[in-house]
Amino acid sequence: MRPMRPIRAACLGTATALVSLLACTPVAAAATDTGSAQARDKARIITVLAEVQQLTRFPVTPGSVSQGDRAVVRSDLFDEAHNKVGETHGACTTTRGGPDEAQQCLVTYTLPGGQLTVQGMYFNYLDQGPFDNAITGGTGEYEKARGSVHADTIATSPRVVRRFTIDLKR
Repeated sequence: MRPMRPIRAACLGTATALVSLLACTPVAAAATDTGSAQARDKARIITVLAEVQQLTRFPVTPGSVSQGDRAVVRSDLFDEAHNKVGETHGACTTTRGGPDEAQQCLVTYTLPGGQLTVQGMYFNYLDQGPFDNAITGGTGEYEKARGSVHADTIATSPRVVRRFTIDLKR
């Protein structure tokens, strides 16, 4: 058994807020369950809102969307009460240019208790459509995590805001 890290205690309040949406469970029950061995062996759902803070595109051919373009993005993550609970950091490479754009993205979600790594395809960036990515691993509480992340765009002005539904499987 590994010793508990001090950061877990410091993040308990934030973690409680983050998992308050866990399977529509009240906050008190979610807080009780999240640290138990039983909870680590079960699937759980985490829903957060992401506000894009920085987005930089590095085009191969300025003025067009071309294969090989890169985009780097950072977003702040918020719970339903709009408390900041983490960040995302990602990079995407355009694999298909033009109006039917496709990107391969690698993103790290920094959350209370650890990090999740996610990757997958993102289609039609300019349309801000929904997308699904695979959870490929994690650290801390998310070590060996698997599952998926579904994203829906809920606002595009003044900043892009997405709802991420993180479906963790163990």
